[in-house]
Amino acid sequence: MSTRKCEMKLIGARGSPFVSRVKLVLKLKSIDYEYVEEDLLNKSELLLTLSPAFQKVPVLIHGNQPPIIESLAIMEYLDEIQPHNHPLLPSNPSDRAQCRNLAYTFDTLLYTWMKEFMVTRDEARREELKQPINGGFVLLEEAFVKFSKGKPFLGGDDIGYLDIVVGVFLGWLKLYEKLFNVSFIEEDIHPRLAEWGKRMWSLEVVTSVIPTQETHMEFLNMLRALLPPLPDRAS
Repeated sequence: MSTRKCEMKLIGARGSPFVSRVKLVLKLKSIDYEYVEEDLLNKSELLLTLSPAFQKVPVLIHGNQPPIIESLAIMEYLDEIQPHNHPLLPSNPSDRAQCRNLAYTFDTLLYTWMKEFMVTRDEARREELKQPINGGFVLLEEAFVKFSKGKPFLGGDDIGYLDIVVGVFLGWLKLYEKLFNVSFIEEDIHPRLAEWGKRMWSLEVVTSVIPTQETHMEFLNMLRALLPPLPDRAS
């Protein structure tokens, strides 16, 4: 990044896939920015001021504009201010709407299940979650056929909006294999997703923003620390 003062500032936390989304877009579009690390267990006055309602990262500050929260909103903002430098969304309005719909579905359903799978203290609940998560990845396999149109990425010939939305969670999937001995992308069930995952891992621009397994573990421990305490057992 440039040594001159940047107009753009990203407030983030190591290990957050949502922050990784924004970092990847900034890299793909070669946008200079200043990064500010946030401690989510001891939130700064800056974060509480910029995002008083949600108090979460990422937050993007661009010049004197109001802060932008939510990774999907930030991604679209960056795409709109630099539409010709590695465009993320397709040009067709219907295709753009379909991309947004899938991204929303991923974040509200599949991500929610994946997060609970990772942080739950209830092993029976973790086992239950395998079914909806597996179903979600079957739907993603079908979506890959629809959106890629026979090309290497969900975005076509190059990384696009949906590749970023889903791809930053590849690190989580590796963590699941290590911690829980479970794989949610299987070559015999999800052949296109499996090949896509290999392509994503082969790209330095992608691996440079996906946290290490050690950082993922730190983030997992932080998420678990934010859980409410277990109720006292009756004596």
